[in-house]
Amino acid sequence: MLKRWLLIIVATLSLAGCGYNDFQRLDEASKSAWSEVLNQYQRRADLVPNIVASVKGEANFEQETLTKVIEARAKATSIQVTPETLNNPEAFSKFQQAQGELSSALSRLMVVAEQYPNLKANQAFRDLRVTLEGTENRITVARNRYIQTVQEYNVLARSFPTNLTAKVMGYPPKANFSVQNEAQISTPPTVDFSAPKK
Repeated sequence: MLKRWLLIIVATLSLAGCGYNDFQRLDEASKSAWSEVLNQYQRRADLVPNIVASVKGEANFEQETLTKVIEARAKATSIQVTPETLNNPEAFSKFQQAQGELSSALSRLMVVAEQYPNLKANQAFRDLRVTLEGTENRITVARNRYIQTVQEYNVLARSFPTNLTAKVMGYPPKANFSVQNEAQISTPPTVDFSAPKK
């Protein structure tokens, strides 16, 4: 009888140190954080048709820029995101690339829009622009939260002895956001304060 109780106590203590419950908690936290990222990306995608519609009112506006925004939105929203996307680095990378292309197209649209005084004066466009900027900030916050939860999860998945539980229970490290053009952003910009040549 004593051996039986001793065995139960040892089993309970060993399970408490295996990290199983921590994996469950962090896996759910990362899924929740990922859902918030998707929510903010969807919010941005929903804004795009309104922005395009208000920009189309400017007769001379560059159609190529509008077309690129529309195509980037279509590509970003066509990628089916499932919970398995988090565990598939290739699918995660494709999703991240499509969202990056939409960000880039929207940035170009906003830069080009600055050249059109009628558009800049349009209250609806200004409101949409402010909403888009707020959404981009929300995306950044949501991505940061996701990055933090994935970091905690991955540390648990790679640390001993919980890495043994990860291998036995099938908890591989999760993919995280990365910088698409790391080489480009690691090169410092050239700054030239000399007077322009006439």
